[in-house]
This record gives sequence, structure tokens and C-alpha cells, in this order.
Amino acid sequence: AAPLAPGATVALLLPACPEFLWLWFGLAKAGLRTAFVPTALRRGPLQHCLRSCGARALVLAPEFLESLEPDLPALRAMGLHLWTVGSDTRPAGISDFLAEASAEVDGPVPGYLSAPQNMTDTCLYIFTSGTTGLPKAARISHLKILQCQAFYQLCGAHQEDVIYLALPLYHMSGSLLGIVGCLGIGATVVLKSKFSAGQFWEDCQQHRVTVFQYIGELCRYLVNQPPNKAERGHKVRLVVGSGLRPDTWERFVRRFGPLQVLETYGLTEGNVATFNYTGQQGAVGRASWLYKHVFPFSLIRYDVTTGEPVRDTQGHCVATSPGEPGLLVAPVSQQSPFLGYAGGPELARGKLLKHVFQPGDVFFNTGDLLVCDNQGFLRFHDRTGDTFRWKGENVATTEVAEALEALDFLQEVNVYGVTVPGHEGRAGMAALALRPPHSLDLVQLYAHVSENLPPYARPRFLRLQESLATTETFKQQKVRMAKEGFDPSTLSDPLYILDQAGGA
Repeated sequence: AAPLAPGATVALLLPACPEFLWLWFGLAKAGLRTAFVPTALRRGPLQHCLRSCGARALVLAPEFLESLEPDLPALRAMGLHLWTVGSDTRPAGISDFLAEASAEVDGPVPGYLSAPQNMTDTCLYIFTSGTTGLPKAARISHLKILQCQAFYQLCGAHQEDVIYLALPLYHMSGSLLGIVGCLGIGATVVLKSKFSAGQFWEDCQQHRVTVFQYIGELCRYLVNQPPNKAERGHKVRLVVGSGLRPDTWERFVRRFGPLQVLETYGLTEGNVATFNYTGQQGAVGRASWLYKHVFPFSLIRYDVTTGEPVRDTQGHCVATSPGEPGLLVAPVSQQSPFLGYAGGPELARGKLLKHVFQPGDVFFNTGDLLVCDNQGFLRFHDRTGDTFRWKGENVATTEVAEALEALDFLQEVNVYGVTVPGHEGRAGMAALALRPPHSLDLVQLYAHVSENLPPYARPRFLRLQESLATTETFKQQKVRMAKEGFDPSTLSDPLYILDQAGGA
């Protein structure tokens, strides 16, 4: 095997499979760090990720060997030891991990190798989505993994549950919350390599699933499926995850219930998380005094134009009022640390805010805008990079999307801001996918947005698509769509422009 000293990093480029788990746990047992590489990365972005985390070796899935063949010379030139698992045929220079591991001494691993000197030591890397640049390797500590062990217990799951997991394991939701959370309560996990909306309820019946974990648009995919017999005979009682839109939430429970939905909020590198333990529809949590005492956080005013928090005459940030969107920040402390990213402290610039409420204090900047109502319920408002300004007003993409999704002929909606030459700010644009067998009713759409949205929030441009693209973690691709803009000479999709003067 490659001479890897304790503390060295081994990168995993594997789908959701048992091999991913025993490699992760086995390498950790030997005192090695692992890096979970997003499976879609190739060429420059892949090499960047491997360099940023200081990987010494890379374990590849056999099904990726063909697509990675152009990358292999560059990976070898980086000095990486390349392994694969479960493949009888391999390109030259790639070793069989199982064969090399079997040749090692089959004895107990010394305990000191897996014993951390400090609970805040880095034990693995999980990469950010890279939507606004190259992915960054977020440092994950032993402490964070221990905290994730309590995830399903906090959600109300127990040892007798069967938990369905069809999320990428390179994502925190799949690995830390899903796998580690299941280990924490001793539950059974049904591991699916790829989510299938058409197969989902049959899987649930076959494996007697009681808990399902989602992210992003997964629940929307399920409610958009035609009815089938399997969806009514299931045993699912609890649905846990993040990114569930309010309109989908209502349709999901009405169609597939009775079941409980528990929406959560958190970030891979963040030091704050929320749980909607009351089940209030559309909320991601509740800011009770007890919860904020254990997991402190604040909502502060944010200027969309400057991209900075609003500060008073003393230079301190200003807390929001109930019902007012604010930037979610959390104090950095020994109990809730921020470890940053591999590659240097400069990568964390913008993620830390100083002198927020007191001279010298430091807060983690989530980059997310939330709203806290009079009852303390927290609702996700928008990403700071997604909210745009038009005609001197702030426009939240989530609010526009929710208004459009009320139309029965629209199946999916993606709202984003686009630059218009000669105009300040960004104008609203919406990509639409129709619900079969409906057609696009522009008259009804215009009347609906005129009635339900203020003039500045009405989309100026519409782009009709057969289906809307999402990332591998089931999030809508806003950044790419915004870059493509509304130029008919470069887009083949039908485009429509709002004509307020003509009423169409």
C-alpha cells in the first residue's frame, strides 16, 4: 500500500455504496483523513479539490474509470496513489485497494491512531457546492461528527426505524446527518445509490421504510409523479430534511400522509442549525429563548445593494424586527467553532463578521436571509446572492417562485435575477416547466402576477423549458441560468418578455 502516515488525506470518488462507508470508517480507524469528492467533478475542478485538501491518494469507483481516463495523467503527475474497488480490469497505474489491504497484517489497529488529540481536530473534508466559484474543502472536526450522531434522535427517530437514504454521501446531509445519525440511534438504513421518484414508494413498501430523508427538490419530484398504488400502502411516518418549499410541503402531506415533516436548516461548514420540531408548515425552526441559549444566533439587517450588513453609527450591526428579513449569523466560540477551509485562512474571508454587537466579537456569516415572525418561527427567505434589487426594491426569488407555483399549469419554477444593459440592479426572470398535459396560459399568468406580486417583483422575462436543471444535490441551478440570461440568439428555449404597457 502507499506509505500514508497518520493525518494524511485519502480522497473518495465513489457513489452512495457500502464501499464508501467501510473505506471512510476504516481509514478513520487508521488515523487518516478522508475527503468526500463530488462525483461529477472532472478535469480542473477535480484537480483543484484534490490539491486544496492535500490528498495523497484517491479511491475511484469502477464506473468512473472511463470518464476519468483523460484525467489520469494529471492525477499521476500530482503524485497521487490511485486505487479502485471491485474492478477486475484497471488502467495501468491503478491498484486494487482490496488486494493491497488484504496483504497487510491482519491485526488490531493501535488505538492511538484513531484517538484524536483534540475534538476540534480535522478528521475529514466535505466540499462546498462551488456555485459561485471553485469548491472549497470545509474542515469537519471530530466534535461535529459527534454532534451529528444526535441528529435523528432530535428528529424523533429510534432504533426500530428503517431510514431511506438516497442522497449523495459526499454531501453532509447524506454522510454526517444520514449515516452518522443512523449510527447514533442504531437504526437500519436503506442505502440507494440514486434517487428514483418512480421507484420510491415501491422501495418503501419492499423495505418497510418508516423514515425518509430529503434535500432540495426531492419531495417535489414525488408529488409530480402520477398516482400509483404503492404510495398509499407505505409505513413512512417521518420525513426529515431541508429545502422543502411551503407549496410542496402542503401537497406532499395531503397526498402521502398522514406523516410528520420535520424541516431543518444547517450548513456544512456552519456553526448553527435549526429544527422545526413543532411541525409548523413552511418554517425551518423556532427561535425560543431556550434554543437560542443552547444554540445562539441572530438575524441582522442586510443591504442587498452593497452586499454587506447594515451598521449603526457605532459600527455595530443592527438586529432585525419580527417579520423583517435578516442575515443569519452565529457567534464563533469554543462550543460552536468555525474551522474554515483547507488551503489558507483567506478562503474564509467573508464568512466571518467582526464587531457585530460588541468590539472584538466574531460571528459566522451563513449567507442566508431568514425571517422570524412574532411567534418566533423561522422561515427561509433567500440566499444573499439570489435576492436581487430592481427599481430600488429588494426581490426575494423564493417569494416570486411561490406566487408562480400557485398556477396549476406550472410544475416547476426557478426564479433568478439577470443583468439588463443600461439599467441598475437585476431584473426578474423565471424558468418554467409545464405540468402535463397543460399548455402555457400567458393571459392567466399575467393576471396572476399582476394580482399577487408588486410591479418590481414581477418577472420581466420567462424561459419555457421541458424540465428544470438541478445540481447533484437536487438544488435549482440559479447561477448558471442567470449567466445565460435572456439573449434569444444564444438560447433555443421559447422566451417571453413582460409588456406592462400592453398588459401582456
